[in-house]
Amino acid sequence: MSETPTSRPTPRRFAASGPLRGTIRVPGDKSISHRSLMLGALAVGRTTIRGLLEGEDVLATAAAMRAMGAVIERDDEGLWSVHGVGVGGLLQPRQALDMGNSGTSTRLLMGVIASHGITASFIGDASLSGRPMGRVIEPLSQMGADITASRPEIGGGTLPLMIRGCLPAVPITYRLPVASAQVKSAILLAGLNTPGITTVIEPVPTRDHSERMLRGFGADLTVEEADGVRTSRIRGEAELTAQDIEVPGDPSSAAFFIVAALIVPGSDLIIENVGLNPTRAGIVTVLRAMGGSIEELNPREVGGEPVADLRVRHSALKGIEVDPALAPSMIDEFPVLFVAASMANGRTTTSGLEELRVKESDRLTAMATALEAIGARVTETEDGLLIDGTRGEQLAGGGPITTQLDHRIAMSMAIAGLVSRDGVEVDDTRPIATSFPTFEIMLSERAS
Repeated sequence: MSETPTSRPTPRRFAASGPLRGTIRVPGDKSISHRSLMLGALAVGRTTIRGLLEGEDVLATAAAMRAMGAVIERDDEGLWSVHGVGVGGLLQPRQALDMGNSGTSTRLLMGVIASHGITASFIGDASLSGRPMGRVIEPLSQMGADITASRPEIGGGTLPLMIRGCLPAVPITYRLPVASAQVKSAILLAGLNTPGITTVIEPVPTRDHSERMLRGFGADLTVEEADGVRTSRIRGEAELTAQDIEVPGDPSSAAFFIVAALIVPGSDLIIENVGLNPTRAGIVTVLRAMGGSIEELNPREVGGEPVADLRVRHSALKGIEVDPALAPSMIDEFPVLFVAASMANGRTTTSGLEELRVKESDRLTAMATALEAIGARVTETEDGLLIDGTRGEQLAGGGPITTQLDHRIAMSMAIAGLVSRDGVEVDDTRPIATSFPTFEIMLSERAS
């Protein structure tokens, strides 16, 4: 899955083509899909998964769990089955685990391996190999894992890296220095096979899929919140039980179509089965505050996660100051929010977004550069962007836009192309397959 010398960019120009109408269903939630495969592989028995996101990132997780002994199969109807090996039962992989572009797979699997008596090497594509891993390496090293990373001067180390798990690992109490669901999840997953109680303290609570799913699989995990601080404790040497899982639609994927329907005149779109976990739904909160018409239809609960169908209609958006406290609940959606802000009436101010600089790309600089190139008025700050909107007037368009192998930059700028005079050329659409392989087809079908 790592990029090879024979890989060739696939550019495409996205242009205005009419309102978005009808009904769509976006792929399954990527965060839940990753965790379903990992926890299914660590459980005893057969876990079934419906609605799994079949993007490259999630398939990298499936391949890694197979390499460590789990039997993972997909039938012709799209139902996935995972026959687990049990906590503590992972096997030594025979070759390096290729994570492609998936930072989530890498960091969470480092946590899984940290408390098992096996050794594994991680490799990835050019983008993933530039992302710092130090914030995961630090707590896992405290638990006893021996981790050797490349380029330790870059944020504590990058891929390729090797991790030697510690058996038994040492339970720790760890206070997150920055809000990160991936770091929290890595520690909790390491705690599954660690004697005693492993504790994670979050000064700023992050998405809670790991906690919900760990409890669902039978882990002894408690969560307490006081004065805005969340403390999670997991008791080790766990026994997980196989589950039947239905994965809700990914709100991060839905966000592109929500924004498109809000900013393209005449749009009236229903997006079915969208996960609305409150630790993930910040984008809906912010877009509603900007004046966006987003109606929840048929609200329900699926597998412990709140879900609804969303009806989204074209709206006259207004600029706002986005509360930085909402950042953890929409960190991946800021690139497309920036597109919405570029079409609003007035200035949108964002701050507290340092985390965006260490994603697949530096998303603050990448989006500021991309939006300016197509006629938006953007000011980049140390921790955010200030965007003065066009009051609904079309952007000029242009390109090619440098996406830096970042799927969310590519999709965000594709949405910008729908409200541009000359269209927006994206330099490479290949990364889109990492999280939303049907994005281009769905966009072509609904924007007509």
